[in-house]
Amino acid sequence: MERSLDEIKPGESAVVTSLQAHGSMRRRLLDIGLVEGTRVECVGRSPLGDPAAYLIRGAVIAIRSADSRDVLVGEGSDGTYL
Repeated sequence: MERSLDEIKPGESAVVTSLQAHGSMRRRLLDIGLVEGTRVECVGRSPLGDPAAYLIRGAVIAIRSADSRDVLVGEGSDGTYL
């Protein structure tokens, strides 16, 4: 079962399955390490809920909900899912 990155809650993690973004935003997401197979953990949300902070390849990156909706995630090989 896939869902978008903006649906994971703080403390949950998932694995990137695909990117739906296009153009410069796709390039930015790829540049920060959001490629297929990458584990992503939500480490927190701002007080108003947007943006959220994600641990991606050892770095914490804030991503707006509008952009994280274009990142599809799924269950990891260890059985953890969101």
